[in-house]
Amino acid sequence: MPSPSRRTVLATGSALGGTLLATGLPAQASAADHGSAPDASYAPSTSCDPWRTVLDDADLVWERMPKTWYEGPYLGNGFLGSGIYAEPGRETEAVRFNIQHSEVQDHRPQFGSLFGLARLPIGHFTLEPVGAITGLDWRLGLRDAELAGTLTTDRGTLTIRALIHTTRSVLAVEVTPSKGERDFRWVFHPAEAISPRAAFKPVPPGYAGNPPAAIEQHDGVSAAVQPLLSGGQHVTAWRERTLGSRRTLYVDVAHSYPKSTALRQALATVRTTALLPYDALALTHRAWWHAFYRKSFLSLPDTRIQRFYWIQLYKTASAARRDAPAMATSGPWLEPTPWPATWWNLNVQLEYWLIHGSNHLELDAVTRSLSEFRDHLKAEMAPAYRSDSLGIPRTTDASLVNGGATDPVLGYGVGIPGQDPPTPEVGNLTWALHNVWLSYRHTMDESILRDVLFPLLRKAVNYYLHFLEPGADGKLHLPATFSPEYGGNSRDCNYDLMLLTWGCRTLLDSAELLGIDDTLAPRWREVLAKRIAYPTDANGFMIGADIPFAKSHRHYSHLLAVYPLYELTGDTPDERALIEKSLAHWVGFEGALQGYTFTGAASMSALLGKGEDALSYLGQLMTRFIQPNTMYKESGPVIETPLSAAQSVHDMICQSWGDVIRVFPAVPAAWADLTVHDFRTQGAFLLSAVRKAGKTRWVRLVSEAGAPCVVRHGIAGAIEVRDGRGRSLRYEAVGDGVVQVALRKGESALITGKGDRPDLRIVPVEPNQEAPRWGLPASAP
Repeated sequence: MPSPSRRTVLATGSALGGTLLATGLPAQASAADHGSAPDASYAPSTSCDPWRTVLDDADLVWERMPKTWYEGPYLGNGFLGSGIYAEPGRETEAVRFNIQHSEVQDHRPQFGSLFGLARLPIGHFTLEPVGAITGLDWRLGLRDAELAGTLTTDRGTLTIRALIHTTRSVLAVEVTPSKGERDFRWVFHPAEAISPRAAFKPVPPGYAGNPPAAIEQHDGVSAAVQPLLSGGQHVTAWRERTLGSRRTLYVDVAHSYPKSTALRQALATVRTTALLPYDALALTHRAWWHAFYRKSFLSLPDTRIQRFYWIQLYKTASAARRDAPAMATSGPWLEPTPWPATWWNLNVQLEYWLIHGSNHLELDAVTRSLSEFRDHLKAEMAPAYRSDSLGIPRTTDASLVNGGATDPVLGYGVGIPGQDPPTPEVGNLTWALHNVWLSYRHTMDESILRDVLFPLLRKAVNYYLHFLEPGADGKLHLPATFSPEYGGNSRDCNYDLMLLTWGCRTLLDSAELLGIDDTLAPRWREVLAKRIAYPTDANGFMIGADIPFAKSHRHYSHLLAVYPLYELTGDTPDERALIEKSLAHWVGFEGALQGYTFTGAASMSALLGKGEDALSYLGQLMTRFIQPNTMYKESGPVIETPLSAAQSVHDMICQSWGDVIRVFPAVPAAWADLTVHDFRTQGAFLLSAVRKAGKTRWVRLVSEAGAPCVVRHGIAGAIEVRDGRGRSLRYEAVGDGVVQVALRKGESALITGKGDRPDLRIVPVEPNQEAPRWGLPASAP
């Protein structure tokens, strides 16, 4: 099928923010908001609010007391986070409100990233009723991002409302007690300021926890002041105010290093915020969240998965902000864990994929962090390579520092090809920059390409070029490198060959677009022409030339060229057979498989158009790994897998790699009805589409950047294409069911069957069957 050249994938444009749609018919508002006249065939509807319908349906409920992080409600704003569940060992006496913060960490790099730079636990409040807890009825309302409900004791009731304000970064908990519970109390319990890894692994020689926090009183505001041995401090400040029968607790956390200014900051925030009643705080908080959700819409007939999907959007916006640290393994909800840092050999990448299709680039901390802290990446290289190369270690703190040569666990932050024994990965920065490339492609914001992606990717690829050498076969080979988690070093490791190939191709395309005559371009072309083929055997892709894939392994590091890089897509029968064989062999080894094994398998199946297989893999994920509150664990709390499952849903519904937007490319038969609105695609298009009774009824694309628009629409038979005023648009058929439409920035195209005038309203679809809510309903599902 002819299509625009790969260079057109990188066509320029400017990113526009997501559209806030205020009507019940977002399709009509969308056209006007993007600068084109509204489609005359769209009729406003005020009969229902589709967002409110799906969000209210997705609320988590608790009719039994949650006992762990994996069961309870969670609140957050990318910085401050609180997980809520029964106080361990005191389940009938107290409820725990954890207090954690994504910026709170140690600053002793001599002990490495997992101890000396680890995130530090802060502590928790206990809500202690007068009587013994006998029951509860809680609801985490996604739409308002608030926890509300009643705690019942043998002495009365406590009616609770709680939120973490989206911009003020304050936890507010309003409690209205009945007469018998008027004397309930709040108690703060500071945590020991030591790396959580110390509970799982031996501490390095000389490492000790920080001194205990001191509880102080400052004119009606309490503060737990935690000094750090490295200098600086973090402070938890709180105040309780009474208004009539309501008592509201206000809590703030501040972190400062190397200065000890956190106390002043935390006290000021609590004093200012405590002047506002809960309802006033909730007003601005809710407005932010309502606008957030309206940037896109999805409804599908699988009730359990639809609810799960919207919960992941809530979770992501609770854990991520552009100006917050890139998400650590447990987000802002730190718990005892062997992984108290940010992980770059898979976790970060998976955590942020869903922001692109769901139209939430305002949460992109990866692009911002890599740009802001690029100088820190130089120090993670061995000295011989710092002049012209960059890399990112397996683990870092919030500012992308690992500890370098002083790290007692990992040594140098970035592995050195050919070094023995096995070393940390080489390709993590290149993979992280693929996320940056996705942000560019989904916005067409040339500043991302010019200022972040190209300069950083150039140095990431340059590191490989130091080691790439010709072999006796005339091909370019890599010395031994490490494939994430499989064990052992291998020459021509697929993890690195696949990332190197993508990196060179992207650099050449980017340089052409930016008008850069780069002196390294001939070398990049040589790599693409002469690098050794990806090592394979009778079972498909190997780990590398020296290591077959021969044991159970949760990671798809050896399959990145298939997903997410889309360098191999099954275009030929042989290539498709290789992908199918490799996928089956990978998931065929039970034992070490984990949740993200099944999200990766679902997305690879979606690439092949196998919707039933994709749904089956998601089903295994839900049954085997997802916890009652949609959290996830592997020896400790981690959050990347549920978030990547939302991306797997995206991949079933919309794909836009390789210059083509694919609408409903891998939909299982059970999803006969689907509605999507303002899904963001590569090329900076906003996609809306409806499928009914197993058939695509209409597709609408709004162009934000004027990039080439090629769409596989999936509408059977003859079609017609109309602009925002309902006038016919010229289009070119470039393949079976594929058309190219010329759209300038701000213009839209509506594709329907010829002569068809379908209902263009955005409304939720009817569920196939009922399903239990997430949370802890009265009886287990």
